[in-house]
Amino acid sequence: QVQLVESGGGLVQPGGSLRLSCAASGSIFSIDAMGWYRQAPGKQRELVAAIASGGSTNYADSVKGRFTISRDNAKNTVYLQMNSLKPEDTAVYYCNADLIGNWGTLGYWGQGTQVTVSS
Repeated sequence: QVQLVESGGGLVQPGGSLRLSCAASGSIFSIDAMGWYRQAPGKQRELVAAIASGGSTNYADSVKGRFTISRDNAKNTVYLQMNSLKPEDTAVYYCNADLIGNWGTLGYWGQGTQVTVSS
């Protein structure tokens, strides 16, 4: 069974930091693009950051300079380091990855992890 499992969410004060992790498991050959999205209550899901298989990255303007996405291909894992967190970063964060297997390439989503920034 192929799945993405996220961890690292929680409650943090404004200005604090959190690190999210997302690990892919199952019969995977490799992973193409990986990314993090978030959805706040009453809002649409939005892209936060993405990283290509070669390592190039892109970020939402709202998180540039504060968040860093990285990946460990040996561990099939993507990370999101979040610094200088703001209350407006509060949302459920979802991992997304294009997983390559004997089925071809399919996009998968994690179950989501809650990030709450509040004093």
